[in-house]
Amino acid sequence: MGKCSALMIFLSSSLLLVLQTLHVVNAVKCFGNSFNGNSSTFAQNRQKLFPTLADKVIINDGFYNASLGQDPDKVYALVSCARGYDQDACYNCVQSLTQNTLTDCRSRRDSFIWGGNDDVTCLVRSSNQSTFGSVQLKPPVVWPSPDTIESSKNITLFKQQWEEMVNRTFEAATKAEGSSVLKYYKAEKAGFTEFPDVYMLMQCTPDLTSRDCKQCLGDCVMYFRKDYMGRKGGMASLPSCYFRWDLYSFHNAFDNVTRVPAPPPRPHAQEKESCITVKKGKSIGYGGIIAIVVVFTFINLLVFIGFIKVYARRGKLNNVGSAEYSDSDGQFMLRFDLGMIVMATDDFSSENTLGQGGFGTVYKGTFPNGQEVAVKRLTKGSGQGDMEFKNEVSLLTRLQHKNLVKLLGFCNEGDEEILVYEFVPNSSLDHFIFDEDKRSLLTWEVRFRIIEGIARGLLYLHEDSQLKIIHRDLKASNILLDAEMNPKVADFGTARLFDSDETRAETKRIAGTRGYMAPEYLNHGQISAKSDVYSFGVMLLEMISGERNNSFEGEGLAAFAWKRWVEGKPEIIIDPFLIENPRNEIIKMIQIGLLCVQENPTKRPTMSSVIIWLGSETIIIPLPKAPAFTWSRSQSESGAMSLSDDVFTELSCR
Repeated sequence: MGKCSALMIFLSSSLLLVLQTLHVVNAVKCFGNSFNGNSSTFAQNRQKLFPTLADKVIINDGFYNASLGQDPDKVYALVSCARGYDQDACYNCVQSLTQNTLTDCRSRRDSFIWGGNDDVTCLVRSSNQSTFGSVQLKPPVVWPSPDTIESSKNITLFKQQWEEMVNRTFEAATKAEGSSVLKYYKAEKAGFTEFPDVYMLMQCTPDLTSRDCKQCLGDCVMYFRKDYMGRKGGMASLPSCYFRWDLYSFHNAFDNVTRVPAPPPRPHAQEKESCITVKKGKSIGYGGIIAIVVVFTFINLLVFIGFIKVYARRGKLNNVGSAEYSDSDGQFMLRFDLGMIVMATDDFSSENTLGQGGFGTVYKGTFPNGQEVAVKRLTKGSGQGDMEFKNEVSLLTRLQHKNLVKLLGFCNEGDEEILVYEFVPNSSLDHFIFDEDKRSLLTWEVRFRIIEGIARGLLYLHEDSQLKIIHRDLKASNILLDAEMNPKVADFGTARLFDSDETRAETKRIAGTRGYMAPEYLNHGQISAKSDVYSFGVMLLEMISGERNNSFEGEGLAAFAWKRWVEGKPEIIIDPFLIENPRNEIIKMIQIGLLCVQENPTKRPTMSSVIIWLGSETIIIPLPKAPAFTWSRSQSESGAMSLSDDVFTELSCR
């Protein structure tokens, strides 16, 4: 009986140890819209796509993004393994997690699971919408260890050392490692005063920016710290990142990691006590206490000043010569030193020129830390005055969307006014769509993705951001393309900020580009979200035809397309490179474009309607009415105003 009891205790202990080892592994999070089980088209597409993912992620160096099917039942999947993975371990991990997803998320369209085995950690994420390149910050999954840290341990000291380890791991994980596809990853092993070894791992999906990775991992740490700080390990994950720490090694991630030694032991409490107690247990007097307080306060002040100096010096190094600046609304932005920008662009060398426009020249720059940026140097007397410069800085600081260009900072030293953006390697859309050689690279799939991305960026500006913004100068040269040919709306110098309940405004001076401006805006100065919708419609027709709007003398592309629509021959305007592509889908795009350029702004759709039409094959789209400028040129174009084909601006203080 005694042997049996001992055996039971041993087995129970072993089972408990196994459960503790597995408690943070392989939990699928199912969310989003539901569908009708395995018989649905979405489920069938997922069942076809998922078995291919394990092979594909190995072929693609540990990260793979794929899709299958047609909207609204299209399945998007993203899979990743940890850096330094063993191929068999990665394959088995992805196979296991895809099967878990199929089993546990039978009726949900969105899912993600960070998990693994003893050899590797991996991610399998799926949705009916593309999430590639966009940081996904919800829903969180948090799994703490069931064990709490013993009260006999110095919890305060443990928390301090834990936070230091978090900071080290966080800084290393969010610094992109260019030599690896899996660029956001860090495993760390450290000794603590209260524990011999602590293990920590952080990882982001490589489609993110460093800033997105920081935001995601910061949220993961926050979720764990908030509720489970006293536990002996745990995991917190989001669809875009993963954080785990424990008192034992996991996922084979620490074999080649150098251990950070524990800090030297600190004086014991008794020693501290002896400093404030006289012999025979007599307490020191009030004067002694005051003296001690004064001394400690003075020391803390010196330490604080030292930290400030170190932090300032570190900030200069990390931010490559930059400082924070707060505008009148209390919004912080980054101000770059002119000397650093001159160095980054090789003194604005012509060899670094990316493009030139009505307001200035854009250069490629490289900071000493290797970060590539686009530097927009405004031409003195170009017409983009101090108001437009401040306008663009102020607006872009508040906007965050994957289809909007990111403003990293600015410089306004002396008479120089410079904007520093994220570097987007494929230049602007006009360099592709209007170039006979490069246009062939824009397949229908790529053009559709660009059109949809621009539409989502505009929807964010009009309805989804904390501000309501009318761009006012939407055109192909203001759409930048990243390495995957995803679009980013740029150039907010003439953008107009609206109050949340404001739908229309009027101005006496006009800002925009000939051919892209809505008639009510050009002729009467009436601004609304429908002004941008009109510009979007013109650009959409340019994407389909491959022709500039001003190539159709006397009427414009919209009028030309309308005539072909009325004749029942809309296919005439389709770019010859697209002839072999789905004709009905492209004609639907022409219809949407014509709806956007209708003369009556109230008849034009909102961008939310456009998004719905783009994603649906069953919704009936209204028939368009005649566009503006159909039969003759606008009076304002022909002589009432002196306009150029480039951008012209207004100074508007509303």
